[in-house]
Amino acid sequence: MSVSAVVFDVGNVLYHWDIGLLYQDLIPDAGERDWFLSHVVTPQWHFQHDAGRPLAEMVAERSAQYPDYSDLIAAYPAGLLRTIPGPVKGSHELIAELAARGVPIFGITNFGDEFWNMFRPTAPVFDHFQDIIVSGVERLVKPDPAIYALALRRFGLAPDTGIFIDDRRDNIEAAQANGFVGHQFHDAPRLRHALLAHGLL
Repeated sequence: MSVSAVVFDVGNVLYHWDIGLLYQDLIPDAGERDWFLSHVVTPQWHFQHDAGRPLAEMVAERSAQYPDYSDLIAAYPAGLLRTIPGPVKGSHELIAELAARGVPIFGITNFGDEFWNMFRPTAPVFDHFQDIIVSGVERLVKPDPAIYALALRRFGLAPDTGIFIDDRRDNIEAAQANGFVGHQFHDAPRLRHALLAHGLL
């Protein structure tokens, strides 16, 4: 069967994400900031929110573990939007082109539900999407096979009729093993080439 729909990841495919941006001004010393970001507020810690854990619970637990940094940990929920500095070059233009051609567009993203509720109103590009599976809402995270099975059901896609675009190789491999054609994202020009090859642009 031919590919007829496009399914996007969000972080570092459509929008840049850098957890350290929040703390550039809050921790001026680069050495201390690097230690903080590798021991206290880390991507692995943030991933708990992607998996559905409430921010208040995470902050309380982490503050008890690192009381000297409790004020900086407490700044995390309110400052989450600062970790998204802007769109990935060229990606939004591709979405506009796909939408203009009537190609169905969907999303699967590892994103905390509270964070998503903050971010979604700032991102009109998602108005082009028919549906988006948010890990924190579903309490399923990539590369769990269950999130791809859910996507096929909810999006109404037959196996291998949707191309899934993600920057992480493990997520692509899982998608390919569970009903999707995969494209590992490096930049918009290479993605354009892949979409052209599938006749989507």
